[in-house]
Amino acid sequence: MALGKDYATQDCSIAGALEVIGERWTLLLVRDALFGVRRYNDFLVHLGIPRAVLATRLQTLTANGILEKRRYQESPPRDEYVLTERGLALWPALRALGLWGRQHVTMIERRVFRHAVCGTDRELGPYGECPVCGIVVPVEDILMLPGRGLDPNPADPVSRALLRPRRLLEPVVTEPAPAGDRV
Repeated sequence: MALGKDYATQDCSIAGALEVIGERWTLLLVRDALFGVRRYNDFLVHLGIPRAVLATRLQTLTANGILEKRRYQESPPRDEYVLTERGLALWPALRALGLWGRQHVTMIERRVFRHAVCGTDRELGPYGECPVCGIVVPVEDILMLPGRGLDPNPADPVSRALLRPRRLLEPVVTEPAPAGDRV
C-alpha cells in the first residue's frame, strides 16, 4: 500500500501539526529562526537547502503564520523572516526533540541553553525550566552557548556567528571568513 501525501484521514492534532511542520526541512528552518537566522541567504548557506525547497518552505511557514516576512531594505527590496507568537510556541517541541536526539541518537552536546536573566551555569531542564529559578524561561531570555560537540571551525559564516554565546532570537550578523580560510 502506497503512503499517502497527507494526513486527511487522521483525526488527530499531531497529524494536523505535521501537515504544517512535518516536512523534512521545516523544523530546521524554525530552529534557525530561533537561533536568530532571518535572511534568505543565511538560511540557504547554513542549511545547505536547495533554493526551490527553501522558497517553498518559507512560503508555507509564512502562510501558516509561523514566520512573518518583514522588509529590511527597499532598494533592492529584501525581506527577512521573523518568528511569530505561533512560531515561538514551537520552542518546547524543538527543545524536547533536540534533547531526545542528543540522548538517543547523536550522544553529542552541540548546544547548551541557560537562563540568561539569573545567570545560572546550569542547563535548562527538558521543559525549558530554569534549574535555579524554577520558572519556564521565555524564549527571549534563553542564552545559547556552544556545547562540547560543536565544530569550533565551521565553514559557513552563519555557523561561525552561532559559535558566540547569544540569546535566542538575537539576529545573526555574519562576518566573512578569515583571510587564511578563503579559497
